[in-house]
Amino acid sequence: MSPTEKIAHLNDKARKGLLPGSTKVLLTREVTALPEDVLERLVGAVKTFDAFSEENDPYGERDFGAVELEGERYFWKIDYYDRSLRFGAEDPSDTTETVRVLTLMHASEY
Repeated sequence: MSPTEKIAHLNDKARKGLLPGSTKVLLTREVTALPEDVLERLVGAVKTFDAFSEENDPYGERDFGAVELEGERYFWKIDYYDRSLRFGAEDPSDTTETVRVLTLMHASEY
């Protein structure tokens, strides 16, 4: 598996909540203000997102996506940090040194 394929695989796992301890989730103000049932459906849409293409995933890392829910557009983005969350990760394919931060936001907050 190439480094890019490994990063994409790890990002898929992080997005689905399958990398506990190696993934942090941040919700923006607009997202935290959603009713609980809408937030649950939004999180479910992010977990099941698979509409990756050359246009929205040019580097093949599967680290960004957009979903529609109740007529609103939301983005999610995965960034890579070192374990202290102070600096960018040197090697996002190394789970012992990398923390993934998934940010979920309303499109207007981008």
